[in-house]
Amino acid sequence: MRENHQIANVDFVKQMNSAVVYKLIDQQGPISRIQISELSQLAPASVTKITRHLLARGLIKEVEQQESTGGRRATSIVAEHKAFRTILIRLGRKHATFAIMDLSTKLLKKDVVDLPEQQSVESIEAFLLQHLTDFIAQHQKRGSEFIAVGITVPGFVDVKTDMIEYMPHLNLETPWDLANSIAQHTQLATFIGHDVRSLALAEHYFGVTQDCYDSLLLRVHRGVGAGIVINHEVFLGYKNNVGEIGHIQVDPLGKRCLCGNVGCLETVVSNTAIERKMHELLEDGYESKWLSLESHDIDAICKASNKHDAAAIELIEHVGVQIGRVLAMSVNMFNPEKIVISGEITQAKNILFAAIQRSLDSHALPAFVKNTPLVASELKNEDVIGAFALIKRALLDGSLLRRLLAE
Repeated sequence: MRENHQIANVDFVKQMNSAVVYKLIDQQGPISRIQISELSQLAPASVTKITRHLLARGLIKEVEQQESTGGRRATSIVAEHKAFRTILIRLGRKHATFAIMDLSTKLLKKDVVDLPEQQSVESIEAFLLQHLTDFIAQHQKRGSEFIAVGITVPGFVDVKTDMIEYMPHLNLETPWDLANSIAQHTQLATFIGHDVRSLALAEHYFGVTQDCYDSLLLRVHRGVGAGIVINHEVFLGYKNNVGEIGHIQVDPLGKRCLCGNVGCLETVVSNTAIERKMHELLEDGYESKWLSLESHDIDAICKASNKHDAAAIELIEHVGVQIGRVLAMSVNMFNPEKIVISGEITQAKNILFAAIQRSLDSHALPAFVKNTPLVASELKNEDVIGAFALIKRALLDGSLLRRLLAE
């Protein structure tokens, strides 16, 4: 038993050392082996051995020689991005998005397909597996390799088992082992996570919070959710799921929420709620040059507010005040370095952010909110970049790297 434990420890150390080396090459390349050794505190011989394995697998490559400081010039190393592809799936309520992205985050292909009308776990899983088979067959390319599948869902995922425990539009009698089914079907490493929490991770890797240890992302879409990053890691807690900011009550006399409670933030500031409220305002006689009962979706409302439409401005400000009051609670609890707002609503960010900031200034601790920037997400491909972030994390922590090196 002790011998097995020692072997496991050695394997873990090898995995972590490989991950450290790969991460340095990925994030700081072109970089020399000497620089890797100095930054990682690993022995030069260990760095040479690890890079040899990474080179043999094609995960890194040598490029132009670096300037010499005397003696033989050091060879630079960079990560190989174009030769490896990832398959990304975003499972929504009525649609599924399938995409292919290389390791540089370049989107190579994307399909959005309607899910079966008669929705059950069995029918959706069968549909996904069949479409995935066709999708991979259509987009196999000589000289490149599929290495992993990333999946995001608008539900609760147990990160210890990778099982979906809850979906807002499906009746799950038992946890859904979708990730394992896809892994067995494709023979690829498969990673699954909550859509908004995964988006917060993507923001940390590729977006406006790359310079932060701690950050908070609020996503306003069909629902409202949050992702919290603490010390470079998505905060999930022992129970695996945190950040259901959309279900904090803001109106005790408000509308019934899908969660069963009344007056949740989601019933006031989701895209659907904003559009519904604008419909009510127009029916009540609010006049608008830009909006009508036939045309008042979230994009139109944001554009109208930017054109100084009184009804749109009033609604966007109301939304901002409610978001700010709830964010103030989160700021007081987590004191993030930066707050990111994501979603179509950010098209009206000049009006929206001013209202959010006023609420933050009124309700959050002054010392906490004083130097906390409020910014809009600038991520591209928001529907699938979260799924890619799950794969990226597995490369950087060594778990996917170890599997690739073993093949």
